[in-house]
Order: sequence, then C-alpha cells, then structure tokens
Amino acid sequence: MVFARAILVPVLLLAASLALSACASGDGKKDQSYIARDVESLYLVAKDRLDRRQYAMAAAMFDEVERQHPYSVWARRAQLMSAFSYYVSGEYNEAIGSAQRFLSLHPGSREAPYAYYMIAISYYEQIKSVDRDQRITQQSLDALGELIRRYPNTDYAADARLKVDLARDHLAGKEMEIGRFYQQQGLYLAAVSRFRAEIETYDTTSHTPEALHRLVESYLALGLPEEARKAAAVLGSNYPGSKWYERSYALIGKYAPAAVDAAKPASGGR
Repeated sequence: MVFARAILVPVLLLAASLALSACASGDGKKDQSYIARDVESLYLVAKDRLDRRQYAMAAAMFDEVERQHPYSVWARRAQLMSAFSYYVSGEYNEAIGSAQRFLSLHPGSREAPYAYYMIAISYYEQIKSVDRDQRITQQSLDALGELIRRYPNTDYAADARLKVDLARDHLAGKEMEIGRFYQQQGLYLAAVSRFRAEIETYDTTSHTPEALHRLVESYLALGLPEEARKAAAVLGSNYPGSKWYERSYALIGKYAPAAVDAAKPASGGR
C-alpha cells in the first residue's frame, strides 16, 4: 500500500495543476460554463476528502464526477482516483471495477500501467490463508502477469515481480497442505499427486525441499523404494544441507537400506 500511495503522487499533482489552470484561465471573463465549474468543484471536494483520509467518501465523490460529467477530462482522472480511494479503504472489488472501467474507456492512456497495477494489487490484497480457497490467489497471479507482460520496464512491474514470487509460494503452500492431509489419511497416491504438482509447478518456492521429502515418505509407504530413492537423490542434489534431506536419508537407511548409496547427493543440481 505504501508503494501505491507513493506512485500516485504525480497523478495527484497533475490533477491539482489542472484545477489551478482552469481557475486562472478566465482572466475575469465569463468563459467557463456552469458544467465546467461544477465538475471542477466536485473533483476538488473529492480530492479534499481523500486528503482528509475520508476514503469511502472520496471514492463516492470521484464516482459522482464521472457520473455527472462522463466526457470531461476530470472524469478520466476521477476513475483512477476512485480506484485508489477504494483500494486504501479496503474495498478491493470496487477498486478493481473502477480501474477496469478506466482501461475499457482509455486503453492507450499513459496512465494505463497504473490502472493495471491497481487491479493486480487489489486482487493481491485479498489473498487468503492457505486453508482457504485460493481462487483469488490465481486471479492475483494472472493480473500481476498481465501487468509485467504489458509494461515490463515500469516501477509497477518491478513491484509486481516481487508479489508474483509471494503469490506462487502461497499456492505452493496450498498444495502442500492438501498433500499432507492426504498423507495423514493414508491416501498416499493422492498425496504423491499433490507433492509432485508442487515440485513441477512451483519448484522455485520455499516448499520444494519438503515436497521432495514427503514424496520419499509416501513412496516408502506405498512400497516403492526405488521411487523414494529417486526423490531423495533429487533432494540431496539440490538441497544437500537441508533438514529435509537429512530426514529423507535417514528414512531410506531405515526402510530401504539397499538404496542408501544411490540416494546420496550427486554433484550438480537439476
């Protein structure tokens, strides 16, 4: 959220400059229509609510700018400001809606990267603990990936890459939770499927060493010492100093002693 606030500053400053130039352009003449003055008033009231941290009220006022004056330059900026106001107030679905509406109307705008960023972090902020459904985590990954693909050299993409790693680790944690549950229930084939999914899909996350160890446990429980040895060998090659390899090596020595030497780590990684 700190990052989002920081990168919004140029938008706020530009909006303020627009307001000042609009006020100064009249030279005392009646060259501004009633609608122009009204939209300016609405926008500045909304911005004042935002400055006062009255975020819900600010969002509503920015929405009103767009509703009453949909074709003005103020409306375009109000959509982004509405998205930000909803975001900081924790109304993430509304923030996503405002940002998506901006993109549908102004897809080529220079402010489009910010709109994509607002969508991505609004999904990201809704990620739930691994014991809950992870659909929102996948939506977050999809939105972050879209931002990185479209605008790879922006500050928004740099922040998105960090969040992608965290979201992937979260999904890997979900696979591990389900796999451990199956393992505890004696459903070893189902457990193997989950642990292999973690390794194949999220192999760079922090959960991979444990996933390999759990494969060793599950294969031994299924009476498949050769498969257990292969998993232990991969674990030893890539994470030779980890506690998970020490545990796997001990299990192989206890339940499949003939495979101990073959389970020792080889030089090099995967």
